[in-house]
Amino acid sequence: MPSRDKDSYNIRSVENALLLLEALADEENKCSLAQLSQRLDMTKASLFRLMATFENHGYVERGQRSGEYQLGLAAFEVSQKLLSKMTLLSKARPAMAQLVRQCNETVYLAVQRKQEVLFLEMLDNNQKVKVVSLTNQRFPLEDCAAGKIFLAFGKIDSLRMTNQPQLAEDIANCQKQRYCIDHNGVGEGSTCMAVPLFEAGEVLTGSLALVSPSFRTDETRINKELLPALKAAGEMISAQLGYNAYAPRSMS
Repeated sequence: MPSRDKDSYNIRSVENALLLLEALADEENKCSLAQLSQRLDMTKASLFRLMATFENHGYVERGQRSGEYQLGLAAFEVSQKLLSKMTLLSKARPAMAQLVRQCNETVYLAVQRKQEVLFLEMLDNNQKVKVVSLTNQRFPLEDCAAGKIFLAFGKIDSLRMTNQPQLAEDIANCQKQRYCIDHNGVGEGSTCMAVPLFEAGEVLTGSLALVSPSFRTDETRINKELLPALKAAGEMISAQLGYNAYAPRSMS
């Protein structure tokens, strides 16, 4: 049987439905059919039919007065079931919790989504001053430490860095040090440091990131407290995922 490009199997109506759900997920507030029509370049009639189907199954909710739409509880339930089944997430949570207790800073699990990094899971600290939550936010890979991890250790086309000497230097340093740090990459006044998470065969599966306001992350604290703890947590998670280059270790 001759092979076919996977794009040739696309069903346009299903693809439009998925694009619609993604657009709703990206919106912080409710949005109208007109807004979605303009964003997705789809007719309001087509969107209305898709919305009616989603609404019947609980994936979309419509305001009775405003007529605007937002994701419904069914979409949330499906996402929670997916997250609960993710091996990476289940293996990472205990070490993330321990890292938060040790450093009292916010810790994220980040994964690659195409050419972006997605901050998937957050364990928060109890500090009074915090960086705004990054959960479910996406950034270009080259814009922050958590994303540069994927450029350094993942299967990324190196041509995109050819004309960016500073990025190429950052990636080289990340590969050598096995960690990455940025300032203001995920928000003004923020510091993000990240390490790679590997599974068996040294396959990159995610990045572990610690995010803090920059005024709490001077060089001394980074080098003596935060980075050693972050590295240890990353190694612990990778060992749990089957990466045998790291022997099991405890975080002091």
